[in-house]
Amino acid sequence: MNDLLTQLSDCVEQGKVNLAAAFPPQMKGLPGADELTKQALEEGVSPVEILNNALVPAMDKVGQKFSDHKIFVPQMLISAKAMNAAMEHLKPFFKSGEVKRKGTFIIGTVFGDLHDIGKNLAAMMIEGSGWEVIDLGIDVKVERFVETLAAHPDAVVGISALLTTTMGNMAPVVKAIKAQSPNTKVILGGAPLSADFATSIGADGYAKDPQEGVKWLDGEC
Repeated sequence: MNDLLTQLSDCVEQGKVNLAAAFPPQMKGLPGADELTKQALEEGVSPVEILNNALVPAMDKVGQKFSDHKIFVPQMLISAKAMNAAMEHLKPFFKSGEVKRKGTFIIGTVFGDLHDIGKNLAAMMIEGSGWEVIDLGIDVKVERFVETLAAHPDAVVGISALLTTTMGNMAPVVKAIKAQSPNTKVILGGAPLSADFATSIGADGYAKDPQEGVKWLDGEC
């Protein structure tokens, strides 16, 4: 990896968004993910190289640190913010087809549940790993999942819930998705869930944290 991509990867891992950002303190006054991505493109580094050799490895490290309890939600969010700053420069290349996504991932918090931190973290990590993410937000009704899947029939669907009182609402969503598209893969996530629960309602997978979700999507678990 060239020095510029190494610096960019480090900025994303450490959460250095741009030159003006004061965090992290040891990188104050240095260019961040925003400026380094722009510079890399101007110097002829391909968008694919930037994605695969800087952003994806950085978010992999962040996800693993989170799984290992070495960092926590605030650190993940600031790294995701840095990643998003870099991704803004790459989006035109995704739209043009010059950079190919791994696939499309539809995600939302199930109806009745207004929590979004876990869902947001998963969406950020998955986008950072090279997927196009369609985030439906919170309190997402069955019909919204089904309509979005109809518009993106090759997508994988992720459903989130944080409460034991709303996890039961996942069952009708999974049932409706499978009725419409039996081959669509559905993964669940959320604190009160388990792999056994996911299986019991017909889902294809369960992720205990965002990093596990990324690995499941990439076929590693």
